[in-house]
Amino acid sequence: MGYESKLVGPALKIRSFLDKFPNVHNIYVIACVTCSAGLLFGFDISSMSAFIGTSQYREYFDAPDSSLQGVITASMAIGSIVGALASSFVSEPLGRRPSLIVCGLLWSVGAIIQASTHGVGQLIGGRIVSGLGVGFGTSSAPVLSAELCPRRIRGVIGGSFQLAVTIGIMVMFYISYGCAQIDGTASFRVAWALQIVPGVLLILGSIFIVPESPRWLAKHGYWEDAEEIVAKIFAKGNREDPDVLIEISEIKEQILTDKDAKAFTYADLFTKKYLPRTITGMFAQIWQQMTGMNVMMYYIVYIFQMAGYKGNQLLVSSSIQYVLFVVATVPSLFLLDKLGRRPVLLTGAVAMMTLHFAVAGILATYGKPVDNIDGDDTLRIEIPQDQSSAAKGVIACCYLFVISFGMSWGTGIWLYCSEIYGDSASRQRGAAVSTACNWIFNTALALFVPSAFKNITWKSYIIFGVFCAAKFIHVFFFFPETKGKRLEEIGMMWDEKVPAWRSSKWEPNVPVLGDDDLEKERIEHYEGSGSSDEGH
Repeated sequence: MGYESKLVGPALKIRSFLDKFPNVHNIYVIACVTCSAGLLFGFDISSMSAFIGTSQYREYFDAPDSSLQGVITASMAIGSIVGALASSFVSEPLGRRPSLIVCGLLWSVGAIIQASTHGVGQLIGGRIVSGLGVGFGTSSAPVLSAELCPRRIRGVIGGSFQLAVTIGIMVMFYISYGCAQIDGTASFRVAWALQIVPGVLLILGSIFIVPESPRWLAKHGYWEDAEEIVAKIFAKGNREDPDVLIEISEIKEQILTDKDAKAFTYADLFTKKYLPRTITGMFAQIWQQMTGMNVMMYYIVYIFQMAGYKGNQLLVSSSIQYVLFVVATVPSLFLLDKLGRRPVLLTGAVAMMTLHFAVAGILATYGKPVDNIDGDDTLRIEIPQDQSSAAKGVIACCYLFVISFGMSWGTGIWLYCSEIYGDSASRQRGAAVSTACNWIFNTALALFVPSAFKNITWKSYIIFGVFCAAKFIHVFFFFPETKGKRLEEIGMMWDEKVPAWRSSKWEPNVPVLGDDDLEKERIEHYEGSGSSDEGH
């Protein structure tokens, strides 16, 4: 049976254009480009947190109160919700690479709007446009990485997305910190203009370096191209390598099984077959937000102000957390492949729950109610200067929290949501929905946290601690293990309804292919896909 290309019109023209440029097939180089979409997310987080306490920002924007600052901060996430859901309408018919190009374009345009801002309205508008780009990137980049890389290193490659986020946070914070020393509006305009750089680099990398997903190519009839990419990435071009033959065989079987995959819609995610994995993917991202980590990232300046830190001392102390975040993320890349996804997520949930309760206890015991701190009425509690040990305790808990998050939920969830849907039919739209959930709750928290600090002070940490306890229970009973499994095998595991706590020992009911079987599979594949360059 032959396979013919299904692309027509603009989709075919875009593919023909991108095919004119060479690609790189070293998976680590590819990951550096695809995961740079995470840089944009990181840039967003610290580009705002570094300025909300500066005099230049507060004077130019008329000292936004807690509600307005919540809207400004959340505007990026609002755009990201729409971008995540819209990404599948580009990624499915046009390819994963065009989605990354759209991500870079929207981000760069948004950065230009922000850097030229003449008021709060334009700032919010620019952040929404940039958010659209971040939504495209956070939805498409992890999926493309998962579809390109061998399963044995999927933890390292998939987790690199979060490493890029942490590097983006750290780099942009120090850029913003340096720019904050500039008088006037140039302080934040220069910092926000520099955000254009990673957007442009992502566009260029997506054109000249990143190959298309072999699973997307196979689904659209480009079998010869799909096999070529798998062979180059897995075995330096050797199409008869056992791993290549097995990978292509499983892709082919899945595509033939899901022959109506192109017609897969968001509604299908909520049918009986896909609902369990959809709920798991959605809650994976929801729980990541409800750890309280973005509270630390967006509003770290507030936390240190409550602990009595001021001026440059405040910003330098905050920046240490960003460095720790990067350092802590690195070992998680290997822990996820060594220990598995479930143990890492469960351990992280317990650690973060403990630290939230510790911060709440310290602030409840030693905190003193105040009307404001340095004129900011968002902050209604502080630790007196004669309680320096308590202040250091809060700081230590914040640092340990960042380490715990970076080594577990920060890295693990972006990887997990790129794997969990299993088959090619649901993967992109499933990832889009789960990413949209991340941004919906990111938006809600950005609006909630300033008011929470103002109205319930230390009790905010109790709420997040309880959420960490709840997600431990959810992961234990409902999150299956995906370590070491091919994407198609994960789909089989869902179909067989394997209990989550037994999933690490589950094996597919498919015998391991021997040499004779591999040769037979090779012959059948070439007979099935045709020896000509169909689809080119």
